[in-house]
Amino acid sequence: MDLMNRVFYSYLDTFIVVFIDDILIYSSSKVKYEGYLQVVLETLRQNRLYAKFSKYEFWLENVKFLCHVILGEGISVDPQKVEAIMNWERPTSVTEVRIFLGLAGYYMKFIKDFLIITTPMTRLTRKEVPFVWSDDYESCFNELKEKLTTTPVLTLPSSLDGYVVYSDASHHGLGCVLMQHGKVIAYASRQLKNRERNYPTHDLELAEIVFILKIWRHYLYGVT
Repeated sequence: MDLMNRVFYSYLDTFIVVFIDDILIYSSSKVKYEGYLQVVLETLRQNRLYAKFSKYEFWLENVKFLCHVILGEGISVDPQKVEAIMNWERPTSVTEVRIFLGLAGYYMKFIKDFLIITTPMTRLTRKEVPFVWSDDYESCFNELKEKLTTTPVLTLPSSLDGYVVYSDASHHGLGCVLMQHGKVIAYASRQLKNRERNYPTHDLELAEIVFILKIWRHYLYGVT
């Protein structure tokens, strides 16, 4: 992966994404795409790197990449991955709870209040908590599955336009959504720390602001 990043360093996040030996070329038009494709092929040739063209696909309007589906209008979850999560049977051990939360957590930015919803199941993974599957855990388990079936297509942000952030701080946790032109870019949430559980509403709202600026600083810093 380091080799590929060095080879394509000048083009990364401009019209190319590299992950290990996978190359994703993107553009806003077919004309630009053709030019970018020529650049990539020439770069491979100059560095004596070889592509197996039977594994390559060109001129796609949507593509599966890193367990996501990339569309012209944004990014969505991979239906096959969601189906695997939907078919996941009720956990019978702490290890299985952790695995399930890890799988579902890959799509947490698509789900409003993900880490708040999963609070009961997260609590179940603590050493001092005995594993006894209750109705609360079953409700959390099923709600998370249901949320995964109704995820939005996340829009791709433009640095030229402003952002809108909606937040909701409560004693259940901190939740927020980053939007642009009325479309969701990402959801984020977190559970409260022990010391925050006694915070008054005003202090929780301040904690929410700090949380937002930390996780989305690459979007929000410098935006007027």
